[in-house]
Amino acid sequence: MRLYLTALRPTDSVTDGFLPAAHALGCDVTILTDRPEHHAATGAEVLHCDVRDARAMIDIIAHHHTPDAVFSNSDHIQAETALAAAYFGLPGKDWRACVATKNKALTRRRLSAAGVETVRSVRLAPDDPVPPDPPFPAVVKPREGVASEDVLLVRDVGELAAAVRDIRGRRPGETLVVEEYLDGPLHTLETVGDGEEVRVLGGFRTTLGPLPYFVEERLDWEGTPPAREHLLRALDALGVGFGACHTEYVMTPAGPRIIEVNYRVIGDHCDFLLGDLLGVPLFEHILGVHLGAALPEPGRAGGHGTALSLVADRPGTVAASPGTVVPAAGDRVRLWHRPLRAVGDRIDLSHTNRDYLGVVRAIGPDRAGVDAAVDAFTARHPWVIA
Repeated sequence: MRLYLTALRPTDSVTDGFLPAAHALGCDVTILTDRPEHHAATGAEVLHCDVRDARAMIDIIAHHHTPDAVFSNSDHIQAETALAAAYFGLPGKDWRACVATKNKALTRRRLSAAGVETVRSVRLAPDDPVPPDPPFPAVVKPREGVASEDVLLVRDVGELAAAVRDIRGRRPGETLVVEEYLDGPLHTLETVGDGEEVRVLGGFRTTLGPLPYFVEERLDWEGTPPAREHLLRALDALGVGFGACHTEYVMTPAGPRIIEVNYRVIGDHCDFLLGDLLGVPLFEHILGVHLGAALPEPGRAGGHGTALSLVADRPGTVAASPGTVVPAAGDRVRLWHRPLRAVGDRIDLSHTNRDYLGVVRAIGPDRAGVDAAVDAFTARHPWVIA
């Protein structure tokens, strides 16, 4: 079987998750990417391709090996990959759902039109003036942004104007969204579908860093999401029903409200945590449906799991780091640490997920034991920024 995997920059999800899963499933892998030099160490065949252009993908695949699946885990090229898969008659996502989920303004329109939920939101094209009367407090963000980049809480017109000016300075030509701030606990829903059925894998409770930024610092497993039926209605309205999907939502006083729908597996090492919690080869299950396999049983979580992102609190240079840690046989709490920076790296705070130094994930019989293990590890093995 030949799997074409489309990618931009390398990620741990692809390198340590989907590529080993593809090999376990017996696939020969061809990576299509605009950055072939960054994927050379994977051991897979790598071809240069403008992966933001579905026509370029189709042309290269048509003149190479016959495809059995065309797949991507990138936020940015889901629609293009879906179009390529559809051209060859392969299982895949509906390209329209990929566009509707990636574009936060379209997400709001689709959910409102379907009668699922309404969140007050204004779309700001590059030359549009700042709206004088959005609902405050409000959140301003790029229409198609990721990793909490340029997402900011604003409380009045002056703060909004300043935020829009600053973001446009960094992102000339991009469209922004200004929407009401959704106050309440932040949660996730993790699903996988085969085009006929969507199965709920579970969800996490998310802890954010201090406002006005929206940096995700910790996710704790909570099992079946409290707003399951509302969220499945929302996904159906958006056309989401194939492969992995990671949905973020807030339980507001008025009920659940979607923050964003990411039409790929959860990231920041929570994908590895999710698979370990459920006791299933999650990456293989996701690739399997793209290869035409039946939707597997989702597994059942035993105990508690946590992913803690270690966030830089000051600019400077990394002077010391814990290094990679994996669990030892027989550990009551299994704990991993994955460094994302190296000694000598320069840290310039961005107030986004790009400020992560490393990720600790842990699984144990109960939350108290997991919390104690994580606290003990971070106390003994601090990151030092000089």
